[in-house]
Amino acid sequence: MNNNLRHALINARLQPTDVAAHLAVDPKTVYRWLKGRIPYPRHRWAIADLLQVEEAELWPEVPQGQRALNDELQAIYPHRWAVPRATWRHLFQSATCEIGILAYSGLFLAEDTGLIRLLANKAKAGVRVRVLLGDPNAPAVAARGIDETIGPEVMAARVQNALNLYQPLTGINNAEIRRHQTVLYNSIYRADAELLVNSHAYGTPAAQAPVMHLRVVEEQAAAATYLDSFERVWASATACAAEG
Repeated sequence: MNNNLRHALINARLQPTDVAAHLAVDPKTVYRWLKGRIPYPRHRWAIADLLQVEEAELWPEVPQGQRALNDELQAIYPHRWAVPRATWRHLFQSATCEIGILAYSGLFLAEDTGLIRLLANKAKAGVRVRVLLGDPNAPAVAARGIDETIGPEVMAARVQNALNLYQPLTGINNAEIRRHQTVLYNSIYRADAELLVNSHAYGTPAAQAPVMHLRVVEEQAAAATYLDSFERVWASATACAAEG
């Protein structure tokens, strides 16, 4: 019996079915975890994120080497689709100062109406929200479409669709959308000092590529390099005007 997990759920006022819904797993799986079965690492990290506790508090028996890899590298997911939806939502929900999205389309987030509403509410609460998407007409967007084997026209359409879906953010204080023409080697999703970095691999759609969960711990470390990359792209991007 995992009493630590049970007590954490009670403190968070969540039911096992709530956890199952957030992680997109069968409720029976959550009950097995409560009975003592240890989840896979990606599920442990997602549950710890959801409950806002340290993984070691929930599973102290897990060896240190199987937990967060170090203070900066919190987790590595083999594919973007393997990152639980709860982790994405918690990432942005936890922001108190800064949210940043750098991608070609970020369509998987743009299609989540609840997430768009969350970003809008964060901006209204004073959090700076910056969204950087590709320019549909940029050569880099066309090249990425070829890289992903979906074709330049499909990629441009995906980017334009995302730009349309992110439109509710325009006109809100603290929120801004820009278009870039930069060749991206990764997509960056940032909330304060936490980052999810989705690498780009030739011939592989972004959803199939790995994701690193990084935390900014010092100025010269890897996470800071990605933040600097974000700022460079932002500085060269073009602001999107609100649609009339």
